Amino acid sequence: MKKLGLVGGISWSSTLDYYRLLNEGINQQLGGLNFAECIIYSVNFNHFQQFNADYDWDATYELLYNAAENLKKSGAEAIVLCANTAHIVADRIEEQIGLPLIHITTATANAVRQKGLKKIGLLGTSYTMELDFYKDKLIEGGLEPLIPEKSEDRDYIEDILRNELSRGIINPETKKNYLKIIQELIDRGAEGIILGCTEIPLLIKQEDVSVPVFDTIQIHVDAAIAFSVSKHNTISIS
Repeated sequence: MKKLGLVGGISWSSTLDYYRLLNEGINQQLGGLNFAECIIYSVNFNHFQQFNADYDWDATYELLYNAAENLKKSGAEAIVLCANTAHIVADRIEEQIGLPLIHITTATANAVRQKGLKKIGLLGTSYTMELDFYKDKLIEGGLEPLIPEKSEDRDYIEDILRNELSRGIINPETKKNYLKIIQELIDRGAEGIILGCTEIPLLIKQEDVSVPVFDTIQIHVDAAIAFSVSKHNTISIS
């Protein structure tokens, strides 16, 4: 089993899910008392949010690269950035770190294609929805991403992620509003919905939505497990 290095804390609540799902998944694969070999470096979420708010991607890179470098020095054999928005600097980190980086968007695009879907709704932070780093990876994978049309809806999603879900707060009224935005994407032709922030699955489940939902935490964890138990040191993209 290969040792995974998890860059967490973005946010702590979703990092808990990463840790739980990794251990459950490894145990399902290997049985007995086998669980994940992993190291977690939890960054200060306030720093991450502030750098992003300032569009200071160099500072975001330094924060996450330093975490990844510490994980490498501690024996990690691959890096897992435990947040969708963190992947804005993922390619840059992978170029410098000298380890495989298990990319959440690549894994998600693969999962959507395996369902035979093309037009896909995308919810996430304002950076994930509005900047190109995430959508471009989906387009490269042959998909057609759709985001909420109204800026106020995108702002609402971001506000909830920052002030509720990142703190582990689950509000029934928030769920109702998220589902309304999701339905508008479906009405525009979305054949499935990517929950493109690792906190959103805390609120929205498959049973809440009439089309396939893609939980990016679970998809990312599955890719990390596949790498960890593989005999090879390369990441499968099939």
